[in-house]
Amino acid sequence: MALAALEAARRRTETLTDSVDEHDLTAQHSPLMSPLVWDLAHIGNQEELWLVREAGGRPGLRPDLDHVYDAFRTPRADRPALPLLGPAEARAYLAAVREQTTEVLGTVDTSPDQPERLLANAFVFGMLAQHEQQHDETMLATHQLRTGPPVLDAPEPPPAPADAALLPAEVRIPGGPFTMGTSTEPWALDNELPAHTVDVPGFWLDTVPVTNGAYAEFIAAGGYDDPAWWTPEGWRHVHEAGLVAPLFWEPDGEGWTRRRFGRTEPVPADEPVLHVCWYEADAYARWAGRRLPTEAEWEKAARHDPAAGRSRRYPWGDADPGPEHANLGQRHLRPAPAGSYPAGAAPSGVRQLVGDVWEWTASDFAPYPGFAAFPYKEYSDVFFGPDYKVLRGGAFGVSPVAARSTFRNWDYPVRRQIFAGFRTARDGGPDEARGDGRG
Repeated sequence: MALAALEAARRRTETLTDSVDEHDLTAQHSPLMSPLVWDLAHIGNQEELWLVREAGGRPGLRPDLDHVYDAFRTPRADRPALPLLGPAEARAYLAAVREQTTEVLGTVDTSPDQPERLLANAFVFGMLAQHEQQHDETMLATHQLRTGPPVLDAPEPPPAPADAALLPAEVRIPGGPFTMGTSTEPWALDNELPAHTVDVPGFWLDTVPVTNGAYAEFIAAGGYDDPAWWTPEGWRHVHEAGLVAPLFWEPDGEGWTRRRFGRTEPVPADEPVLHVCWYEADAYARWAGRRLPTEAEWEKAARHDPAAGRSRRYPWGDADPGPEHANLGQRHLRPAPAGSYPAGAAPSGVRQLVGDVWEWTASDFAPYPGFAAFPYKEYSDVFFGPDYKVLRGGAFGVSPVAARSTFRNWDYPVRRQIFAGFRTARDGGPDEARGDGRG
């Protein structure tokens, strides 16, 4: 399982880097992002650090590279000035590291009763598979920022199911306690731990993510021109950044077009909105008379099974994600239409809680009660606090290995290059829901 996860991540890394020429690999396509070739060698360096040296106890292949590919040492905007490996050198380095990783995996004890926590259940190998997939998603975002003709291709997601237009606009999630987080998921990262009980009052949640069509109504109603809908920080950011629409949207007569991986196309009204920052999501929710769900509300909607009285791994149950459940793994290069994947619905009927778009929540990134940093403080601990907002659910570019419903993502509230959207919520007891329609 660990080797399969590592190999799947490497195939995706190769797709993202082999599809562009040497100039595109070494160029910085945005100061928000590293050159693709930095990500490529960073993946190899982290694998060497954790799987060859730490897990295998072997000497380093290239310890001289540690400072170059330390993500905390040099901000992304400054990385082009580092003495980076060239594309051919980076690929050779990755291959050499992977050869040793495979040898290590075949010789160490990764059984569940292994006393070394890093090795038990092959945790450190799963951690690095997730790390590579997370950088693959970052590189996919770089591809979106890159200018030039398309180089990536994928089939379109399936059309919306016949019942999508008949779904209720919102679903009530009953109040009461549920188990948030996990203490049993073998590859869960430190910020997902430990499992703990949270009592969530009853609330209403959008059945599907907010769509482009609904968001266009917010724009048309002057949403970016009225400070009433924005926090003071958000309103300041609107003016400083000149926000008028989601990133990559351009006006086209009475409608909008967008740029998507080198293609210009009309914005599809029935697709979940993408490339909005937290401030935009929050403003839309206020304009709609609603709010963003808290992280606990989101997870309860995604995991709690009221009939069984327990929390599931995923909205649909405990089985690993399949193509019938969610839009994941870069299988498509866009979100599926709102209302898709009925087989992936939660017990409440809420759809697309996993896949398609990351969903902003109202919550700051904070540790769970009993949190302990593992295996290093810089993975989560240094990011806790009010500067970062939590995103949940995973977008179309997220690998299934990192798409469990306890997985927590976080970013600055100004970030728009990430594949983020949202859905809205409201307080409420068992009163009547809104009429049919899509949020």
